[in-house]
Amino acid sequence: MKGLRVLRPGPLSLLQDGGRQGWQHLGVSPSGVQDLHAAAWANRLLHNPWATPLLEVALGDLEVQADLDTWVAVCGADAPLTLDGQPRPLWTRLPLRQGQRLRLGFARSGQRVYLAVAQGFSAPPVLGSVSVQAREGLGGLHGTGQALQVGDCLSCRPAHFEQRASVPWPYIPDYRCKPLLRVITGGDAASFAEDQLQGFFAQSWQLSPLSDRMGARLIGEAVQPPARQWSLGVGRGAIQVPPDGQPIILQADHQTMGGYPLLGWLHPLDQSRLAQCPAHHPLRFTPVSIGDAQAELRAFYRFFRR
Repeated sequence: MKGLRVLRPGPLSLLQDGGRQGWQHLGVSPSGVQDLHAAAWANRLLHNPWATPLLEVALGDLEVQADLDTWVAVCGADAPLTLDGQPRPLWTRLPLRQGQRLRLGFARSGQRVYLAVAQGFSAPPVLGSVSVQAREGLGGLHGTGQALQVGDCLSCRPAHFEQRASVPWPYIPDYRCKPLLRVITGGDAASFAEDQLQGFFAQSWQLSPLSDRMGARLIGEAVQPPARQWSLGVGRGAIQVPPDGQPIILQADHQTMGGYPLLGWLHPLDQSRLAQCPAHHPLRFTPVSIGDAQAELRAFYRFFRR
């Protein structure tokens, strides 16, 4: 088996794809990439379908060595990238020759970097996906939900392109900026007191250091939720308000049922921007209509040829 040999795995490097769809009714989280924007661009640079398996590297500090000649693309957080010690640009398609070493340093802004390879990484799918879900022990190189370890081999095929290619600069986010994230109000929003709902949008929140791939927890002036005594199915981007009034925005590894009142849902394309925010990063929110969100999401998938 040939591919990319892992010399340094980084703090948390996970094999991900478009997610494990169609199993939430059995309590299985969909998982998948946290930053759909960066992951989709990494695959597009290599002419891969948008959901092709790739590597999600949290914070950086990854080093791999090639066992074959191929091409890779690296998009996402601003981390120093070198090939055999020579600096290389992010958001670009690059040749990787047998024996060469590709290294990512620690991210300077943003949280996640995506390493894609031509034709994607190969691993046995579990319930139709290779995405790692550590909590449920699913996906990854061995199907058991493990992060990358030293000595692992990311299996892939040889590939060749005639020239390099890069993402146009207007599509490269600046992760240092304070994002204004769009929210589709709904769910139990009508049951919130008007001043509580307006208070959510009026203030600046901070991202809690207790956030993870399951949920992004916010820190700010508490929002008083309405009473709720039943559970219902939940999806990624749902904004739950627990009794302490500190909202939780569900992420890729979210649970499938929840009983906290829902204020609404984060715009699907803004979930990518949230995924790149570090702990204590300031966040503000603004309402958006469901029609506008759907139109933008359709345009996104048309562009990346879902």
